Order: sequence, then structure tokens, then C-alpha cells
Amino acid sequence: MNYQKVTKLRNKLWIYLSIFSAVILAGLWLFQVIFLTTYYEWQKTRELDGIASQIEKGYQGNQFEQTLDNITYNNGVCIELMTADIRLYSTNSLIRGCISSDYNSELLNHRQNFIKSNQKRAKYTLFNKKFQNKTLEYALKLDDNYYAFVNVSLKPLGTTTKILASQLIYVTIGIFILAFILAYFISKKVAEPIVQINQTAKKMAKGEYQLSFDTNQSIQELKELGETLNNACCELAKTEKVRREFLANVSHDLKTPLTMIKAYAELVRDLTYDNKEKREEDLNIIIDETERLNRLVNDILELSKIQSEVEKLNYEEIHLNRLLQQMINKFSYLEQVEGYHFVFETCEDNIIIEADVIRMEQVIYNLINNAIDHVGKKKEITIKVEKEKNNYVVKIIDDGKGIDQKNLSLIWDKYYKIDKTHKRSVKGTGLGLSIVKNILEKHHFEYGVISQVKKGTTFYFKIPFKKNK
Repeated sequence: MNYQKVTKLRNKLWIYLSIFSAVILAGLWLFQVIFLTTYYEWQKTRELDGIASQIEKGYQGNQFEQTLDNITYNNGVCIELMTADIRLYSTNSLIRGCISSDYNSELLNHRQNFIKSNQKRAKYTLFNKKFQNKTLEYALKLDDNYYAFVNVSLKPLGTTTKILASQLIYVTIGIFILAFILAYFISKKVAEPIVQINQTAKKMAKGEYQLSFDTNQSIQELKELGETLNNACCELAKTEKVRREFLANVSHDLKTPLTMIKAYAELVRDLTYDNKEKREEDLNIIIDETERLNRLVNDILELSKIQSEVEKLNYEEIHLNRLLQQMINKFSYLEQVEGYHFVFETCEDNIIIEADVIRMEQVIYNLINNAIDHVGKKKEITIKVEKEKNNYVVKIIDDGKGIDQKNLSLIWDKYYKIDKTHKRSVKGTGLGLSIVKNILEKHHFEYGVISQVKKGTTFYFKIPFKKNK
């Protein structure tokens, strides 16, 4: 088993921010102290290229020596103007750290070699024994007789580096202390709302859903997380409520027929076993209640199967009108026995759709059965097929008491009851609409319900036109 060290978010943020500050300070030391000389050399080398161009341009003027003095003063370099044999002019005395051919035979040799080479420009690095520093010499040919030699120290002189290093020590200590304190408060600021969300989420995990996650956050991601968890908490509360109602209702519907079966079985055993007519009546009740139990269990299993994606849809061509008429015929006994009236209207005679025929039979059967349970005094149920853009719309219409608008979105839930008082359906199990919803969603068919209180309800679903192959 792999064990991983777990650290609090606040501590991790604190450590990371402190390390980040240390890295920044290390970089500051690295570039401002250790690499200062290297950077200085690179910068001076670039400057000499520009100075050489200024000298070439000034050589054409009348006050060339004044130009050389200005260049020396403005750029901190030393310049010597020479011919092949003698030195004509020098600004070396103006700048500390320059190197002169008077004290350096190596420099003199380089210059003589340059003059003989007939090159236009050349660079070379020398060591200035007088000031113990490296010097960069830039040789420039002005014409066939005159040469300019520019040199500059490649090491910062005086106490500049020491002052900078001393100052950086205090700056580093101050910045590190400040960064350490800021890292602590920043980590605390970021971690505290996450800790609060975590504590609230733990309560939600234990089944407490009357909670509210803080969404008043300055960090966008934490605000969105709070909103998401609030929505999840609300949905879990709804699911838990439906689950409890579902268990209560299923328990009731299981208990009632079981009680009746037991009671009538005992009645047959003890009282009516020798009375054929009464015994047959009691046994028929036992059979009816057994059938009710069977339907309930089958619907629960059917719903579970549909939701678990175990069974795939078997698409085939279906004659829609014929299917609807077959399903209506299954309820024809109600017209003769209980006075129900079924009206079937269609927009076309030959409508071919593609769907799973067994599942569509369930959808139509359950919707008609639901309409029967809620039909009005006329006991009239209309099954209608209409055309709408690229769809056939199947409607099942009853003239019952209707459904309040606030409850329309809830009726598809398992065992949802509008009046919250459980009443055992005479024909259904309370799972019909939930089965309808799941089947239609698996087919990707749009569905819905339209209802007006005291005027009736219309359930509908839309089937896309069959695509030509």
C-alpha cells in the first residue's frame, strides 16, 4: 500500500509562497552581485561599438579633440589617437582605470599588430596591472595614417559592488520577512473558505441537506464551487425526499395486497372452504391482489432496467397509427363496462417511424392508463397525431381536473403525488410516468405536458420523421 504524506492546504500555500519568495531573492542576488561583472562587461562591449561610430563621424569635423574629450567624459572611456610611430593625443588621464601603452608593453604590441594588419576594427582584452583589473581595448582605423584606440575597465571600480552587496543583505532580510508574513496571510485567506466549504460538505455527506455554502467569495472559482455545491445540495434534498416518498408508497402498495391476500386466504381456510360461491369470490380477490403485486414488481424491475442502461433499444420501422389503435383496443372493455369513450385522430393514414416497438407500447399504454386514472366526468380520452415541422406529435388528452403549473415538472418523478396523500391507483402502480420519461429520453424524443386546472391535461411526445436511406 502506498502512503502519501498529507499536508493542509494552508501550510502548502505558505510553504510554496515562501519558496517562491526565496527563489526571487536568490535570483536577485545571482544577477545583481554574482553576475554583475559579467553583465557590466557585456554592456561595455556594446557601448564601445557605438563609441567607435561616434569617433569615425567626429574625425571628419574641425574640433576632433574636443569631440574625443566629450566622448570620454560622457561615456567613461579612455581614448588615444596615434599614428604608426607616435601618440598624437590622449584622454587617459581623465578616467581612473584606463590602461596606457606607457605602462603596458602587451598593449603596445597589440596596437602595433593592429596597425600592421590593416584591419578597420578589432577588439582584445588585456589586464591592467596598475589597477589590477581587466580592460577592453577597441582599435579603430581612421585613415591610412591615423588610428584611435579606446579602452575601458571591464570591472566596476571603487566601492559600488561592496555597497550593493551590503544593501542587498538588508533588503533580502526585510523582503523575506515581509514575504513570509504575506505568504501566511495569503494562504490563510485562500484556505479558510475552502476549509469552510469542506466542513459543510462533510455535513452534506452525512445526509444534512438544509445547508448553504458561502458564495460571497472574492475568488471566482470558490464562488462557482459554492454555487455548484448549493445546487447539488438542493438536488440531493429533492432526491432524498422523492426516495422517502417512493419507499413509503411502495411499502404501502406492497403491504396492502399482502394483507388482503393473507386475510382472504385465512378466510377461505377457516370459513368459506365449503361454500363454493363465496370461496371462488375470495380466491378471485387473492388472484387480483397477486396480479397487482406482480405489476408493481414488474414496473420497478422495468424502471431499474431502463435506467441502468443494461438493455439497448431495438430500432425498427413501426406503423404508428396501427400501434396506437392496438393499444387503444386493449382498453376497449372499459367502453362497454364503465362507459369510457376513446377518440383517435390522425393527420395521415400511413405514418412510419423508427423506434423500439416494445418500449413505445409501454409509453402509449402508460399514458393512456394515466389518462384513465384522471379522466373527468365525460370519461372521454383523445389520442391525436399531428404534424409539427419535422416531427409527428402524439398527444393523449383527458378532460380531468388538470394539474397546477408549479407541479408540472414534478409529475415525472417516481411516485410523485400532487396532494401528498398516498392513494392506491386502481389500475396503475405510480411508476408509469417515470417509465415513460426514461424510455422517451433513451429514444431522444422530446416530451412534455400541458395542463389547465379544471380543464384537463395533455401529455405529448414528438417523433422525428423517418430518414430516407
